[in-house]
Amino acid sequence: MRHPPGCPRSRCRMFPCHTYTSATLLVLVVLAVVAVADQEEKHCDLVGDQATESKREQALLKKLEPLSTISFEKNVTSNAAEQYTYKFKVCREVDSSMSQSGLIQINLKDQKQTVVGRINETQVFNGSDWIMLIYKGGDSYGSHCRGEKRKAMIMISCNRKTIADGFTLLSEEREKEQDCLYLFEMDSSLACPPEDSHLSIGSILLITFASLVAVYIIGGFLYQRLVVGAKGMEQFPHFTFWQDLGNLMADGCDFVCRSKPQNTPAAYRGVGDDQLGEESEERDDHLLPM
Repeated sequence: MRHPPGCPRSRCRMFPCHTYTSATLLVLVVLAVVAVADQEEKHCDLVGDQATESKREQALLKKLEPLSTISFEKNVTSNAAEQYTYKFKVCREVDSSMSQSGLIQINLKDQKQTVVGRINETQVFNGSDWIMLIYKGGDSYGSHCRGEKRKAMIMISCNRKTIADGFTLLSEEREKEQDCLYLFEMDSSLACPPEDSHLSIGSILLITFASLVAVYIIGGFLYQRLVVGAKGMEQFPHFTFWQDLGNLMADGCDFVCRSKPQNTPAAYRGVGDDQLGEESEERDDHLLPM
């Protein structure tokens, strides 16, 4: 019996060579899958088990998804000794070398990088015109806050004029015994409520009235022209009625608005002889005795 090339005779007696080949391929496939999984871009993971995650929080994260492609950066100088740069991304890693880093702090003095909050411990809630994004699980404090882990809170306020702008640090609360935090803010139109497109009662009445007037004019015009056979201005429906109404309105306006009295007697003017007609010679004949 011939043995495949490269297969030791002693090994082939116990295990066929194709068994080693299949095992090698399986290991390579597993390693490739793990490598692809590591290279995939990480997203926000809400606090708690996936089965118990809030649908409301999931909807808010989906609403903020357009911001995930934008990188935010802010330089902050608290005093001459403390100068930092803060880098932030929405549900994406800021630096792949720092696992799950959603917001990091860089000390400009020694270039030390500190993770302020991680995307695998995310919370999110909202109000009428704002969204609060919280990253927990940052690097531990040293001598502050009993060494608890850092936490970043990003207040996203409504601004319909921009998709994302104004990222800044409001305050860093680190003098407490616990629940210390970094508070940031930014503006985005994604935090705005949907615009109310409902029409008011007045608008509905106005649209209805205008529609009825248009139907009346067009329908009456067609009737007068095609059925009655009217021409010119008489094609306008009820032309005589509207004409009389216009005259009455003009008379009323003239009566109310004219300053000249309507019943002022005419000025006296003398009558000359040339304005008198010839008198009849027989005008007194009936007065003579018979």
